[in-house]
Amino acid sequence: MQHQEKLKSLLNQLNTVIVGKSAQVQDCVACLLAGGHLLIEDVPGVGKTTLAHALARAFGLHFSRVQFTADLMPSDLSGVSIYERGKEAFVFHPGPIFAQVLLADEINRASPKTQSALLEAMEEKQVTVEGETRALPSPFFVIATQNPHDQLGTYALPESQLDRFLMRISLGYPDRTAERQLLTGSDRRDMVEALPGMLTLDDLHSLQQQVLQVHAAEPLLNYVQDLVAATRSGRWFAMGLSPRAGIAVLRAAKAQALLCGRDYAAPDDVQAILAQTVAHRLTPVGDAGRGSVEQVRAMIEAVQLP
Repeated sequence: MQHQEKLKSLLNQLNTVIVGKSAQVQDCVACLLAGGHLLIEDVPGVGKTTLAHALARAFGLHFSRVQFTADLMPSDLSGVSIYERGKEAFVFHPGPIFAQVLLADEINRASPKTQSALLEAMEEKQVTVEGETRALPSPFFVIATQNPHDQLGTYALPESQLDRFLMRISLGYPDRTAERQLLTGSDRRDMVEALPGMLTLDDLHSLQQQVLQVHAAEPLLNYVQDLVAATRSGRWFAMGLSPRAGIAVLRAAKAQALLCGRDYAAPDDVQAILAQTVAHRLTPVGDAGRGSVEQVRAMIEAVQLP
């Protein structure tokens, strides 16, 4: 129960900084508890970077922030070896990727070459620099923000990269009450700086283990398989979900159940996280990549509950 109290206060702290977006904040926390990487997509100025910073601080993790730009090189992320005359040898200087949380700001403004440098890090939790493989810290999360891909100067993330993100969430504009709080309240950056670390590394590791132990009954597994099969039917999407995406759905649903204080996952948990977990991996039929969230919701309506 002690962990449940910590989770509650963690969510409360985050909701004081990101006002009026408690559902999205809960999704973000579920994503990190499930051990996944998080993509926050929205127009500039709605608090994507603030949310990413607040998450890293509240989880008590060491983080580094990289502003992705068109001229960012892979070595700017991973680090370089520099010859040091005193030691008469090349010494490796690690880049910002060697952190527990990498805040990749505006990830889709970097070139595909730099984006692909992140792929190995996200999947294998390691980077290969100058032929040598180096392990990244544990835990290692990427929290990336991106602007809608129809904005100037953006490169669409390739499918293989999108597939590495457990969840993609969108904040949207605040409602009138929340916006008034933003207009009259403290500066959000100062609030983020003042956020205390709510979890220790041991707490986080323990919570991630608890997520894995959340029970998924046979009917629930059938339901997840039915949903995955529906994406492959050709009725809603051009291509269906991979087995990796199915595993991601189950992990995210278990994390959602844990946040709700349960030791078993229910169909409600699957429905609550499904759009955020799979919409970025799917292309709707007869549509240029738009409206996948709406298509996922239509599909949920059509698939029978266990």
